[in-house]
Amino acid sequence: MDFGALGLPRPLVQALSRQGITSPFEIQRATVPDALAGRDVLGRGQTGSGKTLAFGLPVLARVSTGQRARPQHPRALILVPTRELAMQVNDALMPLGKAVGVFLKTAVGGVPYDRQIDALRRGVEIVVATPGRLADLIARGVCRLDDVEVTVLDEADQMADMGFLPEVTELLARTPADAQRLLFSATLDGDVDALVKRFMTDPVTHSTAPPTATVTTMDHHMLLIPPHDKFAVTASIAARDGRTMLFARTQLGVDRLVEQLAAVGVRAGGLHGGKTQRMRTRTLAEFKEGRTNVLVATDVAARGIHVDGVTLVLHIDPPKDPKDYLHRAGRTARAGESGAVATLVLPKQRRTTLAMMERAGVAPEQTRVRVGDQALADLVGAREPSGVPVREEPAAPRRSGGPRRFGDRDSRGGYGDRGGSRYDDRRQGGRDDRPGREHRFGDRPARRFDDRAGGDRQWGERASGGQSFGERRFDDRPQGERRFGDRPQGERRFGDRPQGERRFGDRPQGERRFGDRPQGERRFDDRPQGERRFGDRGERAGESFGDRRGGFRSDGRGRDDRYQRDDRRGFGGRPPARTS
Repeated sequence: MDFGALGLPRPLVQALSRQGITSPFEIQRATVPDALAGRDVLGRGQTGSGKTLAFGLPVLARVSTGQRARPQHPRALILVPTRELAMQVNDALMPLGKAVGVFLKTAVGGVPYDRQIDALRRGVEIVVATPGRLADLIARGVCRLDDVEVTVLDEADQMADMGFLPEVTELLARTPADAQRLLFSATLDGDVDALVKRFMTDPVTHSTAPPTATVTTMDHHMLLIPPHDKFAVTASIAARDGRTMLFARTQLGVDRLVEQLAAVGVRAGGLHGGKTQRMRTRTLAEFKEGRTNVLVATDVAARGIHVDGVTLVLHIDPPKDPKDYLHRAGRTARAGESGAVATLVLPKQRRTTLAMMERAGVAPEQTRVRVGDQALADLVGAREPSGVPVREEPAAPRRSGGPRRFGDRDSRGGYGDRGGSRYDDRRQGGRDDRPGREHRFGDRPARRFDDRAGGDRQWGERASGGQSFGERRFDDRPQGERRFGDRPQGERRFGDRPQGERRFGDRPQGERRFGDRPQGERRFDDRPQGERRFGDRGERAGESFGDRRGGFRSDGRGRDDRYQRDDRRGFGGRPPARTS
Protein backbone atom coordinates (compact mmCIF):
# COMPACT_ATOMS: atom_id res chain seq x y z
CA MET A 1 0.00 0.00 0.00
CA ASP A 2 1.22 3.47 -0.86
CA PHE A 3 0.14 6.86 0.50
CA GLY A 4 -2.16 7.48 -2.44
CA ALA A 5 -4.31 4.53 -1.38
CA LEU A 6 -4.87 6.17 2.02
CA GLY A 7 -6.77 9.02 0.38
CA LEU A 8 -4.09 11.73 0.56
CA PRO A 9 -4.03 14.47 -2.11
CA ARG A 10 -1.74 13.90 -5.07
CA PRO A 11 0.60 16.88 -4.26
CA LEU A 12 1.26 15.42 -0.81
CA VAL A 13 1.98 11.97 -2.23
CA GLN A 14 4.42 13.46 -4.74
CA ALA A 15 6.14 15.51 -2.02
CA LEU A 16 6.57 12.38 0.09
CA SER A 17 7.95 10.50 -2.91
CA ARG A 18 10.56 13.23 -3.50
CA GLN A 19 11.76 12.65 0.07
CA GLY A 20 11.99 8.91 -0.51
CA ILE A 21 8.92 8.09 1.61
CA THR A 22 6.75 5.72 -0.38
CA SER A 23 5.32 3.13 2.03
CA PRO A 24 3.36 4.14 5.15
CA PHE A 25 4.16 2.69 8.57
CA GLU A 26 1.63 0.66 10.50
CA ILE A 27 0.43 3.56 12.68
CA GLN A 28 -0.03 5.67 9.54
CA ARG A 29 -2.02 3.01 7.71
CA ALA A 30 -4.30 2.66 10.73
CA THR A 31 -4.99 6.30 11.57
CA VAL A 32 -4.74 8.37 8.36
CA PRO A 33 -8.03 7.17 6.75
CA ASP A 34 -10.08 7.88 9.90
CA ALA A 35 -8.39 11.23 10.40
CA LEU A 36 -9.07 12.21 6.76
CA ALA A 37 -12.72 11.26 7.32
CA GLY A 38 -12.93 13.84 10.13
CA ARG A 39 -13.18 11.47 13.09
CA ASP A 40 -11.49 12.00 16.44
CA VAL A 41 -8.55 9.62 16.74
CA LEU A 42 -6.60 8.17 19.67
CA GLY A 43 -3.31 6.80 18.39
CA ARG A 44 -0.77 4.83 20.39
CA GLY A 45 2.37 3.63 18.75
CA GLN A 46 5.86 2.57 19.58
CA THR A 47 8.31 5.47 19.69
CA GLY A 48 9.90 6.04 16.31
CA SER A 49 6.97 4.41 14.53
CA GLY A 50 6.01 7.48 12.48
CA LYS A 51 3.40 9.27 14.60
CA THR A 52 4.44 12.70 13.28
CA LEU A 53 3.29 11.90 9.74
CA ALA A 54 0.31 9.98 11.11
CA PHE A 55 -1.24 13.22 12.36
CA GLY A 56 0.67 15.67 10.14
CA LEU A 57 -0.54 14.34 6.81
CA PRO A 58 -4.29 14.53 7.63
CA VAL A 59 -3.83 18.04 9.03
CA LEU A 60 -2.03 19.23 5.89
CA ALA A 61 -4.66 17.61 3.68
CA ARG A 62 -7.49 19.33 5.53
CA VAL A 63 -6.13 22.89 5.66
CA SER A 64 -4.81 22.76 2.08
CA THR A 65 -8.39 22.80 0.81
CA GLY A 66 -10.08 26.12 1.32
CA GLN A 67 -9.04 29.72 1.71
CA ARG A 68 -6.00 31.13 3.41
CA ALA A 69 -5.95 31.67 7.16
CA ARG A 70 -7.10 35.02 8.47
CA PRO A 71 -4.57 37.19 10.34
CA GLN A 72 -4.14 35.97 13.93
CA HIS A 73 -6.54 33.06 13.28
CA PRO A 74 -4.73 29.75 12.57
CA ARG A 75 -6.76 26.90 11.10
CA ALA A 76 -4.94 24.02 12.80
CA LEU A 77 -3.10 23.63 16.11
CA ILE A 78 -0.45 21.09 17.12
CA LEU A 79 0.46 21.06 20.83
CA VAL A 80 3.69 19.40 21.97
CA PRO A 81 5.42 19.31 25.39
CA THR A 82 8.94 20.52 24.52
CA ARG A 83 10.59 23.09 22.26
CA GLU A 84 12.79 20.50 20.57
CA LEU A 85 9.81 18.38 19.65
CA ALA A 86 7.98 21.42 18.27
CA MET A 87 10.91 22.26 16.02
CA GLN A 88 11.23 18.64 14.92
CA VAL A 89 7.54 18.47 13.99
CA ASN A 90 7.83 21.78 12.14
CA ASP A 91 10.92 20.61 10.23
CA ALA A 92 9.18 17.38 9.22
CA LEU A 93 5.98 19.05 7.97
CA MET A 94 7.26 22.31 6.47
CA PRO A 95 8.55 20.81 3.16
CA LEU A 96 5.24 19.00 2.74
CA GLY A 97 3.33 22.18 3.56
CA LYS A 98 5.14 24.11 0.85
CA ALA A 99 4.05 21.52 -1.68
CA VAL A 100 0.37 22.24 -0.95
CA GLY A 101 0.62 25.97 -0.13
CA VAL A 102 0.29 25.65 3.66
CA PHE A 103 2.29 27.85 6.00
CA LEU A 104 3.50 26.62 9.41
CA LYS A 105 4.98 28.49 12.37
CA THR A 106 6.39 27.38 15.72
CA ALA A 107 5.38 29.18 18.91
CA VAL A 108 7.76 28.09 21.66
CA GLY A 109 9.37 29.70 24.68
CA GLY A 110 12.99 30.77 24.99
CA VAL A 111 12.95 32.81 21.76
CA PRO A 112 11.77 36.38 21.05
CA TYR A 113 8.11 37.05 20.44
CA ASP A 114 8.65 39.34 17.43
CA ARG A 115 8.84 36.79 14.62
CA GLN A 116 6.04 34.69 16.05
CA ILE A 117 3.77 37.72 16.35
CA ASP A 118 4.62 38.92 12.83
CA ALA A 119 3.85 35.49 11.36
CA LEU A 120 0.51 35.31 13.16
CA ARG A 121 -0.44 38.78 11.96
CA ARG A 122 0.35 37.79 8.37
CA GLY A 123 -1.68 34.61 8.78
CA VAL A 124 -0.51 30.99 9.12
CA GLU A 125 -2.53 27.84 8.63
CA ILE A 126 -0.80 25.61 11.21
CA VAL A 127 0.76 26.62 14.53
CA VAL A 128 3.07 24.11 16.25
CA ALA A 129 3.29 25.29 19.85
CA THR A 130 4.12 24.51 23.42
CA PRO A 131 1.20 25.25 25.79
CA GLY A 132 2.95 28.00 27.76
CA ARG A 133 3.99 30.19 24.81
CA LEU A 134 0.66 29.78 23.04
CA ALA A 135 -1.17 30.90 26.18
CA ASP A 136 1.11 33.97 26.32
CA LEU A 137 0.38 34.87 22.70
CA ILE A 138 -3.35 34.55 23.30
CA ALA A 139 -3.07 36.77 26.39
CA ARG A 140 -1.25 39.39 24.25
CA GLY A 141 -4.18 39.41 21.85
CA VAL A 142 -2.21 38.28 18.78
CA CYS A 143 -3.68 34.79 18.42
CA ARG A 144 -7.25 33.53 18.48
CA LEU A 145 -8.42 29.94 18.18
CA ASP A 146 -11.91 30.62 16.82
CA ASP A 147 -11.05 29.26 13.34
CA VAL A 148 -9.23 26.09 14.45
CA GLU A 149 -10.61 23.12 12.52
CA VAL A 150 -8.34 20.39 13.87
CA THR A 151 -6.27 20.15 17.06
CA VAL A 152 -3.46 17.63 17.67
CA LEU A 153 -2.02 16.65 21.05
CA ASP A 154 1.34 14.95 20.62
CA GLU A 155 2.91 13.18 23.62
CA ALA A 156 -0.19 13.96 25.67
CA ASP A 157 0.91 11.80 28.59
CA GLN A 158 4.14 13.77 28.97
CA MET A 159 2.24 17.07 28.95
CA ALA A 160 0.16 15.70 31.82
CA ASP A 161 3.30 14.55 33.67
CA MET A 162 4.94 17.98 33.20
CA GLY A 163 1.94 19.80 34.66
CA PHE A 164 0.62 21.23 31.39
CA LEU A 165 -2.82 19.67 31.79
CA PRO A 166 -4.58 22.86 33.07
CA GLU A 167 -3.14 24.97 30.24
CA VAL A 168 -3.96 22.33 27.64
CA THR A 169 -7.53 22.13 28.97
CA GLU A 170 -7.93 25.91 28.74
CA LEU A 171 -6.53 25.99 25.19
CA LEU A 172 -8.81 23.21 24.01
CA ALA A 173 -11.77 25.04 25.53
CA ARG A 174 -10.99 28.03 23.27
CA THR A 175 -11.28 25.93 20.10
CA PRO A 176 -14.69 25.37 18.50
CA ALA A 177 -16.67 22.55 20.10
CA ASP A 178 -17.18 20.78 16.77
CA ALA A 179 -13.48 20.86 15.80
CA GLN A 180 -11.65 17.60 15.08
CA ARG A 181 -9.15 16.39 17.68
CA LEU A 182 -6.31 13.91 17.31
CA LEU A 183 -4.34 12.57 20.28
CA PHE A 184 -1.10 10.67 19.73
CA SER A 185 1.33 9.29 22.25
CA ALA A 186 3.60 6.35 22.88
CA THR A 187 1.53 5.52 25.97
CA LEU A 188 -2.12 6.19 26.77
CA ASP A 189 -2.90 5.94 30.46
CA GLY A 190 -5.25 7.41 33.04
CA ASP A 191 -3.61 10.84 33.04
CA VAL A 192 -5.25 11.84 29.78
CA ASP A 193 -8.68 10.34 30.42
CA ALA A 194 -10.09 13.69 31.52
CA LEU A 195 -9.08 15.28 28.21
CA VAL A 196 -10.50 12.41 26.21
CA LYS A 197 -13.88 12.43 27.99
CA ARG A 198 -14.31 16.20 27.84
CA PHE A 199 -13.05 17.14 24.39
CA MET A 200 -13.24 14.06 22.14
CA THR A 201 -16.42 12.80 20.54
CA ASP A 202 -16.71 9.07 19.86
CA PRO A 203 -12.96 8.66 19.28
CA VAL A 204 -11.58 5.70 17.36
CA THR A 205 -8.54 4.11 19.02
CA HIS A 206 -5.61 2.65 17.12
CA SER A 207 -2.88 0.90 19.08
CA THR A 208 -0.11 -0.63 17.03
CA ALA A 209 2.22 -1.74 19.82
CA PRO A 210 2.03 -2.40 23.57
CA PRO A 211 3.63 0.21 25.83
CA THR A 212 6.85 -1.73 26.28
CA ALA A 213 10.35 -1.51 24.91
CA THR A 214 10.51 -5.14 23.75
CA VAL A 215 11.78 -4.33 20.29
CA THR A 216 13.46 -7.18 18.45
CA THR A 217 16.25 -4.89 17.21
CA MET A 218 16.98 -3.42 20.68
CA ASP A 219 19.26 -5.04 23.26
CA HIS A 220 18.96 -4.17 26.96
CA HIS A 221 21.91 -4.44 29.36
CA MET A 222 22.13 -3.87 33.09
CA LEU A 223 25.74 -3.11 33.98
CA LEU A 224 26.43 -3.73 37.68
CA ILE A 225 29.39 -1.54 38.67
CA PRO A 226 31.15 -0.55 41.92
CA PRO A 227 30.49 3.05 43.00
CA HIS A 228 34.08 4.28 42.56
CA ASP A 229 34.16 3.09 38.93
CA LYS A 230 31.03 4.91 37.76
CA PHE A 231 32.68 7.82 35.97
CA ALA A 232 35.52 5.73 34.56
CA VAL A 233 33.03 3.26 33.07
CA THR A 234 30.93 6.16 31.74
CA ALA A 235 33.94 7.77 30.07
CA SER A 236 35.02 4.52 28.41
CA ILE A 237 31.52 3.98 27.01
CA ALA A 238 31.28 7.61 25.82
CA ALA A 239 34.61 7.19 23.98
CA ARG A 240 33.19 4.41 21.81
CA ASP A 241 32.69 4.69 18.06
CA GLY A 242 29.20 5.64 17.02
CA ARG A 243 26.54 8.12 18.12
CA THR A 244 25.68 7.81 21.82
CA MET A 245 23.09 9.45 24.08
CA LEU A 246 23.68 9.62 27.84
CA PHE A 247 20.83 10.42 30.24
CA ALA A 248 21.31 11.97 33.69
CA ARG A 249 18.65 12.84 36.24
CA THR A 250 19.49 16.51 36.93
CA GLN A 251 20.69 19.55 35.02
CA LEU A 252 23.68 19.91 37.34
CA GLY A 253 24.61 16.30 36.66
CA VAL A 254 24.53 16.94 32.90
CA ASP A 255 26.80 19.99 33.10
CA ARG A 256 29.25 18.28 35.44
CA LEU A 257 29.47 15.18 33.26
CA VAL A 258 30.11 17.23 30.10
CA GLU A 259 33.03 18.99 31.81
CA GLN A 260 34.46 15.75 33.17
CA LEU A 261 34.26 14.04 29.79
CA ALA A 262 35.99 16.98 28.10
CA ALA A 263 38.81 16.74 30.65
CA VAL A 264 39.55 13.12 29.65
CA GLY A 265 39.31 13.72 25.89
CA VAL A 266 35.64 13.05 25.06
CA ARG A 267 33.79 15.89 23.35
CA ALA A 268 30.14 15.94 24.44
CA GLY A 269 27.21 18.34 24.29
CA GLY A 270 24.79 19.06 27.12
CA LEU A 271 21.04 19.43 26.68
CA HIS A 272 18.59 20.37 29.41
CA GLY A 273 15.86 22.86 30.22
CA GLY A 274 18.18 25.27 32.02
CA LYS A 275 20.02 26.27 28.83
CA THR A 276 18.90 28.99 26.48
CA GLN A 277 17.00 27.97 23.40
CA ARG A 278 19.86 29.07 21.16
CA MET A 279 22.30 26.82 23.01
CA ARG A 280 19.87 23.91 22.96
CA THR A 281 19.29 24.28 19.24
CA ARG A 282 23.01 24.53 18.49
CA THR A 283 23.87 21.50 20.65
CA LEU A 284 21.19 19.36 19.04
CA ALA A 285 22.26 20.48 15.56
CA GLU A 286 25.90 19.56 16.25
CA PHE A 287 24.78 16.12 17.41
CA LYS A 288 22.55 15.54 14.40
CA GLU A 289 25.23 16.71 11.95
CA GLY A 290 27.90 14.47 13.49
CA ARG A 291 30.18 17.21 14.83
CA THR A 292 29.58 15.73 18.30
CA ASN A 293 29.07 12.01 18.82
CA VAL A 294 27.98 12.20 22.46
CA LEU A 295 24.92 13.98 23.82
CA VAL A 296 24.31 14.19 27.57
CA ALA A 297 20.72 15.12 28.39
CA THR A 298 17.95 15.11 30.92
CA ASP A 299 14.51 13.75 30.09
CA VAL A 300 13.78 16.92 28.08
CA ALA A 301 15.41 15.17 25.10
CA ALA A 302 13.75 11.81 25.69
CA ARG A 303 10.33 12.64 24.29
CA GLY A 304 9.96 12.52 20.56
CA ILE A 305 13.43 13.75 19.56
CA HIS A 306 14.54 11.88 16.48
CA VAL A 307 18.23 11.64 15.61
CA ASP A 308 19.32 9.17 12.96
CA GLY A 309 22.08 6.72 13.76
CA VAL A 310 21.93 6.64 17.58
CA THR A 311 23.32 3.17 18.31
CA LEU A 312 23.49 3.31 22.11
CA VAL A 313 21.47 4.88 24.93
CA LEU A 314 23.21 4.88 28.31
CA HIS A 315 21.33 5.58 31.54
CA ILE A 316 23.85 7.19 33.88
CA ASP A 317 21.11 7.47 36.49
CA PRO A 318 18.42 4.75 36.24
CA PRO A 319 14.97 6.30 35.78
CA LYS A 320 12.35 5.68 38.45
CA ASP A 321 9.35 5.67 36.12
CA PRO A 322 9.00 2.91 33.50
CA LYS A 323 7.60 5.46 31.04
CA ASP A 324 10.81 7.47 31.31
CA TYR A 325 12.79 4.35 30.57
CA LEU A 326 10.67 3.66 27.50
CA HIS A 327 11.10 7.14 26.10
CA ARG A 328 14.81 7.26 26.79
CA ALA A 329 15.31 3.87 25.18
CA GLY A 330 13.24 4.96 22.20
CA ARG A 331 16.03 7.25 20.98
CA THR A 332 17.71 4.19 19.46
CA ALA A 333 16.43 1.33 17.28
CA ARG A 334 14.01 3.70 15.56
CA ALA A 335 12.04 2.68 12.49
CA GLY A 336 13.58 -0.76 12.18
CA GLU A 337 17.19 0.16 12.98
CA SER A 338 19.18 -1.73 15.57
CA GLY A 339 20.51 -0.35 18.83
CA ALA A 340 21.35 -1.08 22.44
CA VAL A 341 20.27 0.32 25.81
CA ALA A 342 22.60 0.10 28.83
CA THR A 343 21.88 1.09 32.41
CA LEU A 344 24.59 1.69 35.02
CA VAL A 345 23.39 0.23 38.31
CA LEU A 346 25.08 0.47 41.70
CA PRO A 347 24.61 -2.39 44.17
CA LYS A 348 22.00 -0.52 46.22
CA GLN A 349 19.99 0.31 43.04
CA ARG A 350 19.75 -3.20 41.65
CA ARG A 351 16.43 -4.26 43.21
CA THR A 352 14.46 -1.08 42.43
CA THR A 353 15.86 -0.87 38.90
CA LEU A 354 14.87 -4.47 38.14
CA ALA A 355 11.33 -3.80 39.37
CA MET A 356 11.08 -0.68 37.20
CA MET A 357 12.32 -2.48 34.09
CA GLU A 358 9.92 -5.34 34.70
CA ARG A 359 7.01 -2.88 34.69
CA ALA A 360 8.38 -1.52 31.42
CA GLY A 361 8.28 -5.02 29.92
CA VAL A 362 12.07 -5.35 29.71
CA ALA A 363 14.16 -8.35 30.75
CA PRO A 364 17.74 -7.00 30.67
CA GLU A 365 20.95 -8.97 30.52
CA GLN A 366 22.81 -8.45 33.81
CA THR A 367 26.61 -8.22 33.77
CA ARG A 368 29.10 -7.28 36.48
CA VAL A 369 31.83 -5.11 35.00
CA ARG A 370 34.77 -2.98 36.09
CA VAL A 371 36.94 -0.46 34.28
CA GLY A 372 38.98 -2.10 31.53
CA ASP A 373 36.96 -5.35 31.40
CA GLN A 374 36.70 -6.93 28.00
CA ALA A 375 32.98 -7.41 28.62
CA LEU A 376 32.46 -3.65 28.33
CA ALA A 377 34.06 -3.62 24.89
CA ASP A 378 32.07 -6.67 23.77
CA LEU A 379 28.68 -5.41 24.98
CA VAL A 380 28.75 -1.69 24.21
CA GLY A 381 32.04 -1.06 22.38
CA ALA A 382 33.74 0.75 25.26
CA ARG A 383 37.35 1.84 24.88
CA GLU A 384 39.82 3.93 26.84
CA PRO A 385 39.49 7.71 26.20
CA SER A 386 42.47 9.61 24.81
CA GLY A 387 43.12 11.62 27.97
CA VAL A 388 43.85 14.79 25.95
CA PRO A 389 41.52 17.57 27.18
CA VAL A 390 39.07 18.85 24.62
CA ARG A 391 39.46 22.48 23.67
CA GLU A 392 36.53 24.62 22.74
CA GLU A 393 36.32 25.22 19.01
CA PRO A 394 36.36 28.87 17.90
CA ALA A 395 33.06 30.35 16.91
CA ALA A 396 32.09 30.04 13.27
CA PRO A 397 32.77 33.17 11.16
CA ARG A 398 29.87 35.48 10.68
CA ARG A 399 28.33 35.81 7.26
CA SER A 400 28.68 39.01 5.33
CA GLY A 401 25.69 41.27 5.77
CA GLY A 402 24.70 39.79 9.12
CA PRO A 403 24.78 41.55 12.46
CA ARG A 404 28.30 42.27 13.72
CA ARG A 405 29.62 42.84 17.20
CA PHE A 406 32.51 45.04 18.15
CA GLY A 407 35.76 43.10 17.80
CA ASP A 408 34.39 40.25 15.67
CA ARG A 409 36.93 38.81 13.22
CA ASP A 410 36.16 36.89 10.12
CA SER A 411 37.85 33.74 8.83
CA ARG A 412 40.86 35.66 7.46
CA GLY A 413 41.52 37.45 10.73
CA GLY A 414 40.17 40.87 9.76
CA TYR A 415 37.82 42.88 11.87
CA GLY A 416 34.22 42.71 10.76
CA ASP A 417 32.83 40.78 7.84
CA ARG A 418 33.90 42.81 4.80
CA GLY A 419 35.85 40.21 2.91
CA GLY A 420 38.36 39.22 5.57
CA SER A 421 41.01 41.98 5.15
CA ARG A 422 42.75 43.61 8.06
CA TYR A 423 43.35 47.29 8.59
CA ASP A 424 46.72 47.25 6.87
CA ASP A 425 45.91 44.72 4.13
CA ARG A 426 46.08 46.77 0.92
CA ARG A 427 45.69 45.89 -2.70
CA GLN A 428 48.06 47.19 -5.31
CA GLY A 429 47.38 50.86 -5.63
CA GLY A 430 47.00 51.57 -1.91
CA ARG A 431 43.43 50.44 -1.31
CA ASP A 432 42.32 47.53 0.83
CA ASP A 433 40.26 44.64 -0.53
CA ARG A 434 36.73 45.47 0.47
CA PRO A 435 33.76 45.35 -1.84
CA GLY A 436 31.92 48.41 -3.07
CA ARG A 437 32.91 51.84 -1.78
CA GLU A 438 33.25 50.99 1.90
CA HIS A 439 36.02 52.91 3.63
CA ARG A 440 37.62 52.48 6.99
CA PHE A 441 39.56 54.98 8.99
CA GLY A 442 42.91 55.55 7.26
CA ASP A 443 41.85 54.30 3.84
CA ARG A 444 42.84 56.38 0.84
CA PRO A 445 42.11 55.96 -2.83
CA ALA A 446 44.67 54.69 -5.30
CA ARG A 447 45.80 58.25 -6.20
CA ARG A 448 48.52 59.82 -4.14
CA PHE A 449 48.60 63.39 -2.92
CA ASP A 450 50.83 64.59 -5.72
CA ASP A 451 49.27 62.49 -8.50
CA ARG A 452 47.19 65.04 -10.35
CA ALA A 453 45.58 65.12 -13.70
CA GLY A 454 45.98 68.22 -15.80
CA GLY A 455 44.21 71.15 -14.34
CA ASP A 456 43.82 69.63 -10.88
CA ARG A 457 44.31 72.18 -8.13
CA GLN A 458 46.42 71.55 -5.07
CA TRP A 459 45.66 72.96 -1.68
CA GLY A 460 46.36 76.70 -1.71
CA GLU A 461 46.47 77.16 -5.49
CA ARG A 462 44.56 79.91 -7.17
CA ALA A 463 41.74 79.05 -9.46
CA SER A 464 43.12 81.16 -12.29
CA GLY A 465 46.62 81.05 -13.58
CA GLY A 466 47.78 78.08 -11.57
CA GLN A 467 49.65 80.25 -9.08
CA SER A 468 50.71 78.74 -5.80
CA PHE A 469 49.69 79.91 -2.41
CA GLY A 470 52.83 81.96 -1.76
CA GLU A 471 52.70 83.94 -5.01
CA ARG A 472 49.98 86.25 -3.82
CA ARG A 473 50.73 88.83 -1.13
CA PHE A 474 48.48 89.84 1.67
CA ASP A 475 47.83 93.27 0.18
CA ASP A 476 47.27 92.06 -3.38
CA ARG A 477 43.59 92.74 -3.90
CA PRO A 478 41.42 93.21 -6.90
CA GLN A 479 40.17 96.71 -7.38
CA GLY A 480 37.30 97.44 -5.08
CA GLU A 481 37.98 94.51 -2.74
CA ARG A 482 37.28 95.40 0.90
CA ARG A 483 39.89 94.98 3.64
CA PHE A 484 39.21 94.39 7.26
CA GLY A 485 38.11 97.78 8.70
CA ASP A 486 37.18 99.40 5.39
CA ARG A 487 33.77 101.06 5.36
CA PRO A 488 31.67 102.27 2.52
CA GLN A 489 30.99 105.96 2.50
CA GLY A 490 28.36 106.88 5.00
CA GLU A 491 28.57 103.66 6.98
CA ARG A 492 28.04 104.15 10.72
CA ARG A 493 30.80 103.35 13.20
CA PHE A 494 30.33 102.37 16.78
CA GLY A 495 29.47 105.61 18.67
CA ASP A 496 28.28 107.57 15.66
CA ARG A 497 24.80 109.06 16.20
CA PRO A 498 22.47 110.86 13.90
CA GLN A 499 21.61 114.36 14.92
CA GLY A 500 19.15 114.43 17.75
CA GLU A 501 19.63 110.78 18.74
CA ARG A 502 19.29 110.16 22.50
CA ARG A 503 22.27 108.98 24.51
CA PHE A 504 22.12 106.95 27.65
CA GLY A 505 21.16 109.38 30.47
CA ASP A 506 19.54 111.97 28.27
CA ARG A 507 15.98 112.81 29.40
CA PRO A 508 13.28 114.85 27.87
CA GLN A 509 12.07 117.74 29.91
CA GLY A 510 9.92 116.59 32.78
CA GLU A 511 10.92 112.92 32.56
CA ARG A 512 11.12 111.18 35.97
CA ARG A 513 14.37 109.76 37.21
CA PHE A 514 14.76 106.96 39.70
CA GLY A 515 13.98 108.47 43.15
CA ASP A 516 11.91 111.37 41.95
CA ARG A 517 8.46 111.64 43.61
CA PRO A 518 5.45 113.62 42.61
CA GLN A 519 4.29 116.18 45.11
CA GLY A 520 2.42 114.53 47.95
CA GLU A 521 3.60 111.02 47.22
CA ARG A 522 4.09 108.87 50.34
CA ARG A 523 7.51 107.61 51.25
CA PHE A 524 8.18 104.35 53.01
CA ASP A 525 8.33 105.96 56.46
CA ASP A 526 5.63 108.58 55.98
CA ARG A 527 2.47 107.91 58.05
CA PRO A 528 -0.77 109.74 58.41
CA GLN A 529 -1.43 111.18 61.78
CA GLY A 530 -2.54 108.57 64.28
CA GLU A 531 -1.47 105.57 62.18
CA ARG A 532 -0.17 102.70 64.29
CA ARG A 533 3.20 101.13 63.68
CA PHE A 534 4.33 97.67 64.64
CA GLY A 535 5.40 97.86 68.34
CA ASP A 536 3.30 100.83 69.26
CA ARG A 537 1.45 100.48 72.51
CA GLY A 538 -2.05 99.04 72.57
CA GLU A 539 -5.25 100.36 74.08
CA ARG A 540 -4.08 100.01 77.67
CA ALA A 541 -1.73 102.82 78.54
CA GLY A 542 1.83 101.92 79.24
CA GLU A 543 1.51 98.42 77.72
CA SER A 544 3.83 97.69 74.87
CA PHE A 545 4.62 94.45 72.96
CA GLY A 546 6.26 92.08 75.41
CA ASP A 547 4.91 93.81 78.55
CA ARG A 548 2.15 91.21 78.83
CA ARG A 549 2.85 87.67 80.13
CA GLY A 550 0.43 86.07 77.71
CA GLY A 551 2.03 87.53 74.60
CA PHE A 552 0.51 89.81 71.98
CA ARG A 553 -3.30 89.63 71.45
CA SER A 554 -5.36 91.89 69.27
CA ASP A 555 -8.04 92.26 71.92
CA GLY A 556 -5.59 93.54 74.51
CA ARG A 557 -5.94 90.52 76.83
CA GLY A 558 -3.00 88.35 77.77
CA ARG A 559 -3.05 84.58 77.50
CA ASP A 560 -3.37 84.42 81.29
CA ASP A 561 -6.77 86.06 81.07
CA ARG A 562 -7.98 83.49 78.56
CA TYR A 563 -6.84 80.54 80.64
CA GLN A 564 -8.54 82.01 83.72
CA ARG A 565 -11.76 82.47 81.79
CA ASP A 566 -11.61 78.99 80.28
CA ASP A 567 -11.29 77.28 83.66
CA ARG A 568 -15.07 76.98 83.59
CA ARG A 569 -14.88 74.79 80.45
CA GLY A 570 -13.50 71.29 79.86
CA PHE A 571 -10.53 70.23 77.79
CA GLY A 572 -10.59 71.84 74.36
CA GLY A 573 -13.15 74.44 75.30
CA ARG A 574 -16.00 72.00 75.84
CA PRO A 575 -18.35 72.30 78.85
CA PRO A 576 -17.53 69.88 81.69
CA ALA A 577 -19.47 66.63 81.71
CA ARG A 578 -22.33 66.36 84.10
CA THR A 579 -21.84 64.10 87.09
CA SER A 580 -25.45 63.15 87.50
